Amino acid sequence: MSGDFLETSLKYYSLQAGGKPVASSSGASSSRAVPTADLGEPAPPAAGGDRFARNQKELLELAKRRFFYRPAFDIYGGVAGFFTYGPPGCAVKNNLIRAWRQHFVISEHLLEVEDTCIMPHPVLKASGHVDRFNDFMVKDVLDESKFFRADKLLEDVMEEKLKAADLTEAQRQEYTSVRNQADAYSQSELAAVFKKYAIKSPESGNDLSDPYEFNLMFPTPIGPGGYLQGYLRPETAQGIFLNYKYCLEQNANRLPFGVAQVGRSFRNEIAPRAGLTRQREFTQAEIEYFVNPKNKDHPKFKNVENTVLTLFHSDAQLAAKDPVQMTVGEAVRSGLINNETLGFMVVRTFLFLTSVGVNKDFIRFRQHLPTEMAHYAADCWDAEIFGSYGWLECVGIADRSAFDLNAHSKAAKCDLTYKETLEKPIEREVLAITKKSGVEIMKAFKKDGKMVKEHVETLSQDELESLEKQLKSGSADVEVDGKTFTLTPAITIFERKMEKQTVNAFTPGVIEPSFGIDRIFSSLLEHIYYARPKDESGDDKQTRGVLAFAPSSAPYKCAILPLDQRISRDERYISAFSAFRQELGALGLSYTSDESGATIGRRYARNDELGIPYAATFDFDFLEDQHVTLRERDTMWQIRLPLKELAELLRNLISGEQTWEAAFKRYPHRKSSNEEWAAPC
Repeated sequence: MSGDFLETSLKYYSLQAGGKPVASSSGASSSRAVPTADLGEPAPPAAGGDRFARNQKELLELAKRRFFYRPAFDIYGGVAGFFTYGPPGCAVKNNLIRAWRQHFVISEHLLEVEDTCIMPHPVLKASGHVDRFNDFMVKDVLDESKFFRADKLLEDVMEEKLKAADLTEAQRQEYTSVRNQADAYSQSELAAVFKKYAIKSPESGNDLSDPYEFNLMFPTPIGPGGYLQGYLRPETAQGIFLNYKYCLEQNANRLPFGVAQVGRSFRNEIAPRAGLTRQREFTQAEIEYFVNPKNKDHPKFKNVENTVLTLFHSDAQLAAKDPVQMTVGEAVRSGLINNETLGFMVVRTFLFLTSVGVNKDFIRFRQHLPTEMAHYAADCWDAEIFGSYGWLECVGIADRSAFDLNAHSKAAKCDLTYKETLEKPIEREVLAITKKSGVEIMKAFKKDGKMVKEHVETLSQDELESLEKQLKSGSADVEVDGKTFTLTPAITIFERKMEKQTVNAFTPGVIEPSFGIDRIFSSLLEHIYYARPKDESGDDKQTRGVLAFAPSSAPYKCAILPLDQRISRDERYISAFSAFRQELGALGLSYTSDESGATIGRRYARNDELGIPYAATFDFDFLEDQHVTLRERDTMWQIRLPLKELAELLRNLISGEQTWEAAFKRYPHRKSSNEEWAAPC
């Protein structure tokens, strides 16, 4: 790579952003209908994003103290990249998964599977993970216990350079472009960038090794003998591809259709960091949506085409420009987003994230750079959420074409094509080996002959054309079951013949939204956290943190608080509480109770930290009139109502069937216990 590649890159992509046609990395010209510079409006900067970094320390302390999550094996000192979710964290995470299933599996009529966490070597060899599931790593040359993921270290260095007070506009563009391309550089390009900026080990200042590949999978032997090599799965997607044909049967052989899977995945990260955002064991929720590769329209796209999104397309990234806002309809029509199904999944992802409480002003969709995308991918977009660590990829939405199904079909010798019955039979010319050639191949390779013959007969038309071309200029090697066989023109005779076709067979393409549940969980906590002013009395030494969960996401829906311990010992309360908790359980509403001797204000604050949306207080008047006080977390307003009506009201509030303000029309209400009750209005 030449020394001025950065300057060349900036100039190249600036021209592209200005609308002049350029070749893509594969040599094909861009398919976009209009220049990207003419698309959308500049996205306004979201105000208030600095609060995430400002609140980070308080939030992390709260999450650990209230046991939303904490390092796994903590009593042994912990191991980087592993975390345990406590009771409230586990409840919130399960609520997120439940909401995801409702939003996608139920609403979009998807199928769902549950595959194994351990996969044998042949499966992940075929998928490419054994050979290519690598990150580039560098290490301190004098302290080999210090490892760093090369692209993340480069991003950190560029972030620091961008903070310089005397930064010029040319430097800003250069550093921004390098940062944006960090995980798209090849091994040699990374080495050149590290050399150009004299990047050292951040902890010691020592020199770093050249970047080298590190496979991220956890190997594990299968069986007592250990002779079968396996791996902990690096993604849930492969389990869907392996079961595609059976799911197709379950779907009455209709296309398009989608299959979902939620489960654990495992990656031996080089440098786990930033809390839940880079773990070695994590939860994924993935969808593989199978489509006709020649028709990726979506019947429901028209329902979402006017949704406005913030898009950070590849040209803007490489030219150090800002994201734009535009409707998804405009993005698809212009070719910026490759097809309707991909665009539909982008919008559904946006709607899911906002529905669980992520702030829409801090969501953007970043397109993969040409050098970042897999060679088989048609288009890829990441849903990124802004937080204390900057922009964080939380969802990947990719058009993976037919790569995975083709790979497993070839490796497993299993037909994974979709067969579409044609209304009118057609005749077409096909290339095939002659019957005599099949016999000659079987004779030539003896015991392997049948295997080689069947391999050649199942090649696609494109592969047969390529083989015929090779044989015209000599011999050609084919690989079957790990063995290499040399075909010669003498035994491999082709013929072209007309074939009547009643079925159109093709391998479906795949649109894949892949959700990192833990990253969404972490981002959600940052977006909903805020701190209340401390009491004027000065007794409050601890920050009064609040997690403003949407009721559907909250770990518990209601806190039950007897005002005094004398009430909690009263038989009338004990009897009423027992009946009430049964009502809540029957309605599927989780709750917690706090019968400690702390003041009611302190107990409210404890439950605000957990994000519980409502608290029911049982006071001395309850023992006489069976009425309770219900407090709402964020407004802190209270209403007074009969206990017998509380469970149904909570169900309606949690489900969104009724608003908190509407309850004021039915029940007396007030802002605090120092005020008189206002009549229903």
